[in-house]
Amino acid sequence: MPLVGEGKGKGKAFLFGTLSGAVEPIAAALTILLTALLLPFLPYMLSFAAGAMVYVVIEELIPQATRDEKTDICAITFAAGFALMMVLDVALG
Repeated sequence: MPLVGEGKGKGKAFLFGTLSGAVEPIAAALTILLTALLLPFLPYMLSFAAGAMVYVVIEELIPQATRDEKTDICAITFAAGFALMMVLDVALG
């Protein structure tokens, strides 16, 4: 959708979207093969991936967060607020 909005053709946008997702099955197969080695690190890897996705949402998908030059402050403040919310949830929950 963003590529079509930027003026690219629908076929080219579909091809790029398909290619960007093609790496996922390859990485999944590699992870399955290395499960015994990666199992102790899996929670850390998943939390890193979740944090990266939260950052992408804040930086790219929420327009109010990127209106001015203070986008980094917005992302850091959101992350700190989310971390505080998680601590309170565990402590009081």
